[in-house]
Amino acid sequence: FVQVGVGRVYTVPAPNMLSRVASGGALFGRNCFRLCASPGSSTRHLKQFAKLSGGARGVGVTLHTGVSVLSTPVKCSGWNIPTLLKLSAPKQNICRLAQLRQTTTAAPITVQKPTRVQKIVGYWLLTTAGMTFVAVALGGLTRLTESGLSMVDWHLIKGMKPPRTQKEWEDYFNMYKESPQWKYQNREMTVQEFKFIFYMEWFHRMWGRSIGIVYLLPAAYFLRKGWITKAMKPRVAAFGGLLVFQGLLGWFMVKSGLEEPGDDIPRVSQYRLAAHLGSAFLLYVGLLWTGLLHVLPRQKLEMTKQIRQLSKFAHGTMALVFFTALSGAFVAGLDAGLVYNSYPKFGDRWIPDDLFTFDPKWKNIFENTTTVQFNHRILGTTTATAILSLWVWSRRLKLTPRANLALHCLAGMSVLQISLGISTLLMYVPTWLASTHQMGSLTLLSFAVWLATELKKLPK
Repeated sequence: FVQVGVGRVYTVPAPNMLSRVASGGALFGRNCFRLCASPGSSTRHLKQFAKLSGGARGVGVTLHTGVSVLSTPVKCSGWNIPTLLKLSAPKQNICRLAQLRQTTTAAPITVQKPTRVQKIVGYWLLTTAGMTFVAVALGGLTRLTESGLSMVDWHLIKGMKPPRTQKEWEDYFNMYKESPQWKYQNREMTVQEFKFIFYMEWFHRMWGRSIGIVYLLPAAYFLRKGWITKAMKPRVAAFGGLLVFQGLLGWFMVKSGLEEPGDDIPRVSQYRLAAHLGSAFLLYVGLLWTGLLHVLPRQKLEMTKQIRQLSKFAHGTMALVFFTALSGAFVAGLDAGLVYNSYPKFGDRWIPDDLFTFDPKWKNIFENTTTVQFNHRILGTTTATAILSLWVWSRRLKLTPRANLALHCLAGMSVLQISLGISTLLMYVPTWLASTHQMGSLTLLSFAVWLATELKKLPK
């Protein structure tokens, strides 16, 4: 048997050597096919086959014997699209060719996965991405309700069981009383009030473990079934590693809040919080990007110079949305949203006079609440301006319907996100509005990723 072109299998019978056997083969190459000889065939047989060529322009043929490789051009016609292959050979070599056919097997080549399999893998990735979205939302609520420090230890299996009896609750509460948060902030807290913040953090951790199960178990199954392509395997491994790293980084962040504070305000390190949120965003973007490429059929888009420029602009805008959202982690970590609750000015000034009060000066970018809020405002305004400029520019170009829809969603969400941010600031950061603003940032990033995939160049 011979595997030819885009997913077609052919035999080479005598005398006319022209017959299609079946479809459902694999993409081996646009201009070549491969014949793999079994161990029982001899090099002499292969040389006889090589002599069958007319020597004209045509498709390259590679013969694999396990010990030697022979190549020869093969004369063919009707190759505008891979349909039927016509080989020319002298009549005296027909018997040799028939003998060779009996000792050959189809070549083991990488199979292009069927659409159904691609969609199954894609929906699995999108499900994991959706669960990651919910995990970020839960983490934001945990931070806003100051529940993240209620569980003062971390156990992968033991920590999955919450306290049930009154004695168990008392034991957990006594452990919490040793933490700086109780000593400096919650000395009046009762066991009943403790249960609320405990369940907030517990559910956030359990949700993270659920993501691990939903991702890792199907990944092992798909790998065993051969549904994960060779090109996809590094990504699957990277996502799994990032998922495990995310859980460890979460505990590393919580530990920073269990240390004695220097300013009597126990809180997690804003650096570790930003790293925890940033890695969650990276995981989400990777899962969403790969899932969309598996599920959505590619629409043909003529890659003109302007379209390529638009695609680069869209990727840059996506990166800008990411870094703006990441700067929000520093705002949350330092409670920087509680200073200068006015807009567009900072109090009665356009530029606050306490931007650089820390030494060395670079620390102001990450540790000065005024500077952190100032930077977040500037980044947010710049991001919204870039998105709206992208939308205006795209109106002159002919895009696919889905690309147009992604652009409209991105532009509309940017206006809504700016409105949410300003409202959160003016209303002194109510929990429900601050959480909505955080989810708005991830939604905006989702639309940016969607647009980038729609403008991705089609493979040749």
